[in-house]
Amino acid sequence: MVHTYSGYENAVAAAIMKSAENRRMTDLIKEVNIPMETVTEYTDAGEKTVDRKVFPGYVLVKMILTDDSWHLIHNVRGATGFVGSDGKAVPLTEQEVYDLGVEHREIVVGYAIGDSVKVNDGPLSGFIGVVDELEPEKNRVRVVVSMFGRETPVDLELDQVEAITE
Repeated sequence: MVHTYSGYENAVAAAIMKSAENRRMTDLIKEVNIPMETVTEYTDAGEKTVDRKVFPGYVLVKMILTDDSWHLIHNVRGATGFVGSDGKAVPLTEQEVYDLGVEHREIVVGYAIGDSVKVNDGPLSGFIGVVDELEPEKNRVRVVVSMFGRETPVDLELDQVEAITE
């Protein structure tokens, strides 16, 4: 995350991308985003839908941090530096970026409700069961496995099971 002067987010984002292109550093500066949300405001004039910045004064930059890319960001007019201690950039985790809504992961599941699957991770690794519930948006699948002669529903993450191909 890059801290900017308030109101300069768009100018800083454009300047970062232009500087990266001019210096042939697009391999280091991959993407620049300003997290936005759509908000409906109710006023005397009626209902109005506007896009609002989620983090005013900040720009997200997906980049490979080197001395050159660090200097590129620091030399952009309106950028005051990276978020972190002592001017050192602290990278966001993949989960934090996903939670911000900047990047959307497309989840492709190779099985459906009623399919037989094999558990490939965790304490039940090797067990075979049947998909009972499937919630890709929550990264959750419920599989009914047979343990000690009893049917037992187990909640797992999507990548902990794989479809059985016959």
